[in-house]
Amino acid sequence: MNEMRTTPAEELGRSVQDYIDEAPVWRDGTRVASVPMTGMQWRIWWLAAAGKFFEGLVVFMTGVALPLMAKEFGMDAFQHGILSAASLAGILVGALLLGGLADRFGRKFMFVLEMMIFIVFLALLAVSPTYGWTVTFLFGMGVALGCDYPTAHLVISESIPTPARGRLVLSAFGFQAVGALIGTLVGYVVLSNLSEVSAWRLMYAAAILPAAAVALGRLFVPESASWLVARGRVAEAEHHAELLLRRSPAYPKAIHLARRHRHHQGQQRHLAVLFQGPTLRATILAGVPWFLQDLATYGIGIFTPTILAAALGHAAVHAQDLTDIVADDMLAAEGAALIDLLLLVGIGTAVALADRVGRIPLQILGFLGCAAGLLVASLSTFYDGQTRILLVFAGFMLFNFMTNLGPNAQTYLLAGEVFPTHIRGMGAGFAAAFAKIGAVMTAFLFPILLVDLGTRALLYLLVGASLLGAVVTYLFRIETTGKRLDDIGL
Repeated sequence: MNEMRTTPAEELGRSVQDYIDEAPVWRDGTRVASVPMTGMQWRIWWLAAAGKFFEGLVVFMTGVALPLMAKEFGMDAFQHGILSAASLAGILVGALLLGGLADRFGRKFMFVLEMMIFIVFLALLAVSPTYGWTVTFLFGMGVALGCDYPTAHLVISESIPTPARGRLVLSAFGFQAVGALIGTLVGYVVLSNLSEVSAWRLMYAAAILPAAAVALGRLFVPESASWLVARGRVAEAEHHAELLLRRSPAYPKAIHLARRHRHHQGQQRHLAVLFQGPTLRATILAGVPWFLQDLATYGIGIFTPTILAAALGHAAVHAQDLTDIVADDMLAAEGAALIDLLLLVGIGTAVALADRVGRIPLQILGFLGCAAGLLVASLSTFYDGQTRILLVFAGFMLFNFMTNLGPNAQTYLLAGEVFPTHIRGMGAGFAAAFAKIGAVMTAFLFPILLVDLGTRALLYLLVGASLLGAVVTYLFRIETTGKRLDDIGL
């Protein structure tokens, strides 16, 4: 077979994305149909996907752990809300304060640091002695996960070919749904074998060793060449691009990046830039719909076991005996696992359609579908028996499918695409932080409002939030499908 050759154009200075997007050419002039991913590109993808997996694992596992925590610490409704919101508040702070540091210190540095922070607080959580320390450790763990929101997106999107960006970023994000399902199953397995109030500690401890393996793997990936160029460090960018694109046979044989590549060395990087000029539109699109979908996604996700237990006539919140609490918790976990399967189906559909249909149409459709699912679930409050159960399951399953097809997936994808390179980490981090305000509000207020307003009124409020998300997406739409990151936000 003929060796691959470097085209004459490669002798000229080009951008990082030019090299990443170029399909190899055989010696007879035949161009390869698609750009083959290198081993390093796949390694980066897997390590980024692992971060989303751990987020889904620990955040959604909290839904199974909460009844046991409440029993051990004797929590009232207010304390229940604080504990539920702790990790989400940490995500908010981490995305806002640490996410932007990837623009200053580099994608790789934060990619490694965030996982180390996660491991430390995860280990502390497993041995937490009191309610106060449990809240603190959940918050610290959330800070690490918040940093991962923009950083994981950037290390993938800045290292892969443009035509595959949507489906690869979303497929990595889909591991959040895998983590949610595994987290629920881990909780169920632990409860099946350890009927003690402290069983929740083992649930979190189970993630420590896998997280350590991921942190170790992240030490051996190259820095984002696009970020290095944006900082004016072109020679380093060429070296790291060569590590990223190393193939056998070699292609490209040499990388010569343009010394006059469009970079933003002298441009401002403070938070106010996000609210100026055309960037404001990107900030609204990236942040507001994400906020609105998090109101519903985290409320439904974390409290699915609680709502199911109530719908099935096994309200664990009223149980006093440990045996009853564990039995109710296991029953709810079974139902939650079935519903969470639709998260996987939804993200799989999003992966298949994002680069074909486009981000904006899927986000609007998803919001409308979420509203429909929540409305179906609300109808269950008018019925009893099997009809009630059927409507709850049907509504939540439709919601989980549509949220991962649309807003839960597309908001994450868009937030890492609509900002220029020099503020991409800060922009994506701000959007994730603003979104988590909605998640924190939901996690804190949900158990209180569930008692004060009831399930029906609460679901109606979430229906309205989903419809508003569709409207905002349409009004501030910026379609990024098929566009190179180099050309977005200029």
